[in-house]
Amino acid sequence: MTDPILSLRDLSVTFDIRPRGAWPWTKSLTLHAVSEMSFDLKPGECLGVVGESGSGKSTLARAIVGTVPSTSGQINFEGANLADMTPRQRRIHRRDVQMIFQDPLAALNPRMTVGEIIAEPLVTHEPGLGRADRKARVQEMMKRVGLLPNLINRYPHEFSGGQCQRIGIARALILRPKLLICDEPVSALDVSVQAQVVNLLRELQRDMGLSMIFIAHDLSVVKHISDRIVVMYLGRQMETASAEVITTRPEHPYTQALIASVPIPDPELERKRPRATLDGELPSPISPPSGCVFRTRCPKARPSCAEAVPPMIQTAPGHRVACPYHEAEDLLAASA
Repeated sequence: MTDPILSLRDLSVTFDIRPRGAWPWTKSLTLHAVSEMSFDLKPGECLGVVGESGSGKSTLARAIVGTVPSTSGQINFEGANLADMTPRQRRIHRRDVQMIFQDPLAALNPRMTVGEIIAEPLVTHEPGLGRADRKARVQEMMKRVGLLPNLINRYPHEFSGGQCQRIGIARALILRPKLLICDEPVSALDVSVQAQVVNLLRELQRDMGLSMIFIAHDLSVVKHISDRIVVMYLGRQMETASAEVITTRPEHPYTQALIASVPIPDPELERKRPRATLDGELPSPISPPSGCVFRTRCPKARPSCAEAVPPMIQTAPGHRVACPYHEAEDLLAASA
């Protein structure tokens, strides 16, 4: 059995928040962004991460990359615990873990040309590389992501949103990393451009043997690109399974509600299919509900749900659910 390239064990990220206008001696509040996340990522695998805004998806990504410090837990990358390393110690792993950001234009330096943006990681991590070789590497990567090499001296504002995201992809892949983290890379793009970027990422993942974490709101996009999916709610893991199982046989009430929110193109089926709606608003991560964080919006909640955080229960090989009262429900089959 192949060892995972990335293993998270009880990873938590919290932030100390001081209310605006508070006195200097006022006790700060604790924001629970990510709580006790655990999963494995195999070499060459794509893991999708879905959940509402405020679920902690982006914080999880930044904790893995190292731009946000973790509070507790382990981030084991190829056997090394990144969570215990200082920024200087993590530098040797920096080139192997790269990230693509949500806003393609904001992620690019407007004062640098496309060639300089893509070449910047090479300047940092391969300073001995000659200028001609560096330019050849940049132009080769531009071809791979669907950009014309003769645009190397253009600036980011001269490109469309989809092209800017391709520039960001080229910059992230120029060092040939082992792990690529995509933080909602298509949410700011048109639907037609989204499909192009997702297909490009799938092709690059296959050709370069990348392991990938793909974060998005759209379950249909995540299903298209992911091998497995992790469902998050208020910083906690609700359900983990293969993409097919999550989208056809969801067991957690929250996952069922997410699936039910995805529209069906057929109006007749859309009207007839069962609904698993969510009532209320997402609670504040500063004061999350006791026990199961989803209990305040869960249609199956019981008094005991407030007593303790439910553990992840394995209901089938590779399928884990954080709910002792889950019921398997094939929503897509029922809607048909």
